[in-house]
Amino acid sequence: MNEVVGSHDLLMVTLDTLRYDVAQELAAEGRIPNLARHLPGGAWERRHAPGSFTYASHQAMFAGFLPTPATPGPHPRLFAAVFAGSETTADGTFVYDTPDLVSGLAAVGYRTVCVGGVGFFNKRGPLGSVLPGLFQESHWEPEFGVPSPTSFEAQVTRAEEVVAGLPQERRLFLFVNVSALHQPNWFHLPGATREAGDTRVTHAAALEYVDRHIGRLFDAVRSRRRCFTIVCSDHGTAYGEDGHTGHRIGHDVVWTVPYAHFFLDEAR
Repeated sequence: MNEVVGSHDLLMVTLDTLRYDVAQELAAEGRIPNLARHLPGGAWERRHAPGSFTYASHQAMFAGFLPTPATPGPHPRLFAAVFAGSETTADGTFVYDTPDLVSGLAAVGYRTVCVGGVGFFNKRGPLGSVLPGLFQESHWEPEFGVPSPTSFEAQVTRAEEVVAGLPQERRLFLFVNVSALHQPNWFHLPGATREAGDTRVTHAAALEYVDRHIGRLFDAVRSRRRCFTIVCSDHGTAYGEDGHTGHRIGHDVVWTVPYAHFFLDEAR
């Protein structure tokens, strides 16, 4: 990452609440072609989330603790704050002397921008202002939130505007928290009803919705220069497994998440 930071733009996309099993099934079945073409080997990497709900997980990720590979470690990290005794800081790790990755990238010249999604990014109160407050620039509108059937399209439009307005020479760290997977998501499945509610099937339909529009986001960020991209979930969610519904619980469907990182080459 020491060769990437400073020379590339950076994009981090969290597909909020996306389950690993659903993500992997859709990739294998060819139902998310725009994401799958960028996944190494066409498959998601199985990882463990650093938290069981949005706030905790993003606090950890913004501190450099991305989802951890599910295989035995230790696993070198891409980013890490200066921290005595760290066993996951390696020669290739980008190390910053600030409390979090966002300010660490700002310190080396990046414009840091957040396009929020779920309530922890809505800036409507002190708690919803903590995470977006890490960034130099942050955006949230009701159209970006979980009740909106067109949330991701609206988020991508805002991201396109951000990219278009940035001077070419300025490096960009763009973070997008995608709210479409989060409950409620029943409206992403044709024929589903509010009364029937959210299910694993509507969750999958929401991922297909995101895939239909994520190419626009990728095209925007690679329009300036090569872009290092991280796409992952912050945690999963339960749809009745062992009697559980939702997240902020210690169930395997919550802790196990899909992860990928890859380069988007500059558009020619």
